[in-house]
Amino acid sequence: MLFDLISSTLPCCYGEFVLFKGRNLYTINEVTIIDSFQQLLRNLDTITYASYFNELIDITLENDEVHKELFKDLVTAFYFIKNDVMDIEILARAFEIRILKATGYGLNFDQCVRCRKKINISNNIDLISYGPICKDCEKLNSIYISNPTYNTLKFLNNFGMDKINRIIVSKASKLELYKILSFIISQNYTRKPKSLEMFDYLTTFQNESDPLLKVGASNYNK
Repeated sequence: MLFDLISSTLPCCYGEFVLFKGRNLYTINEVTIIDSFQQLLRNLDTITYASYFNELIDITLENDEVHKELFKDLVTAFYFIKNDVMDIEILARAFEIRILKATGYGLNFDQCVRCRKKINISNNIDLISYGPICKDCEKLNSIYISNPTYNTLKFLNNFGMDKINRIIVSKASKLELYKILSFIISQNYTRKPKSLEMFDYLTTFQNESDPLLKVGASNYNK
């Protein structure tokens, strides 16, 4: 019992809790652990991403707000990390998209966000309306996106967390996805995820050691 109570305080512990509500805080009276997800604490990458997912839930939902679908997505993400079944960076991008959808900032890929013309591909994402811009419309206040990255973003947006574990994405596209989604997240919530600062550090470190990714970043900024 004591071990369960101690384990239940780990950052990613999943279980059934009986809580007592005090004046300012809750006290754990009883807990049944379903999965402590201690494997998520095994290295810097996994603990950083797991902490980021928790932080996104914290900053995007109100206190005591119930959202069953996001809870399911969070647990699914933790199981993916635990079992190392997919690229953790793409998992993060998919979870960000689910968060944006659930809180009213979802991306719309059915049509150009400016003229409403139906399109299948775009090389610009509007940074105000959060959707694609067709080749005929003004590109002001937009960000460049390559064709492969656009198709990846559209795929992640259209399919649930349980359908994305087999997708393969290039390093250059990962960088584009990160920049686009992190910008949207930082602009729409009252608090910016502090974990993003760690991502920036990790991304910068990886880019400096990978000449291919430097080329992708150069193309991204053109």
